[in-house]
Amino acid sequence: MFVFVLGLAIFFAVHMVPIIAPDIKAFLISKAGKKIWMLIYSVASLGGFMLIVFGWGQYRPVAPTLYEPFSWGRDVTMTLVWVAFILFAVPRKKPGRIMVFVKHPMVTGVIFWSIGHLFANGDLASVMLFGSFLVYALISRVTKISPNAPIPEYVSPRGDIIAIGGGTVFYAVFVVWIHFWLFGISPF
Repeated sequence: MFVFVLGLAIFFAVHMVPIIAPDIKAFLISKAGKKIWMLIYSVASLGGFMLIVFGWGQYRPVAPTLYEPFSWGRDVTMTLVWVAFILFAVPRKKPGRIMVFVKHPMVTGVIFWSIGHLFANGDLASVMLFGSFLVYALISRVTKISPNAPIPEYVSPRGDIIAIGGGTVFYAVFVVWIHFWLFGISPF
């Protein structure tokens, strides 16, 4: 469990810096440059993610069950995660209707992904994992709400076509092959 919690702590500490301590981020960028900041951010994020995956895999088989998922939970999960993959694929340039409506598709996608997985997993390891991502995404989304924030303007349907097509293809590949390889669990 220690490796799992350490991974969560590293991953979310790095991701929370721009939200709760933007001065630290600005200071590091001013001293070391944006490339060094991005390198530190990326290495720490990847390291934390790897510890999360490894630790979750070790802890999940022995984690206590907090609740039994609903019989329909898997179906809800599959749908919400598919929507999340579409949102992950939304391009920022030349916004389509999805970008205009959602405004922050990556963060919103994480919210859908997290909620979906909470419908299908009731063990403590999974609740810690997906609950952490849900709390982070909600905090991130709330902090992005600003009356002065620029509102994306619709440019063309190209972004929506890319998001729906690309997100669906990557979702299918992930569900059929990558999910089992990465986590040892088949969604089917």
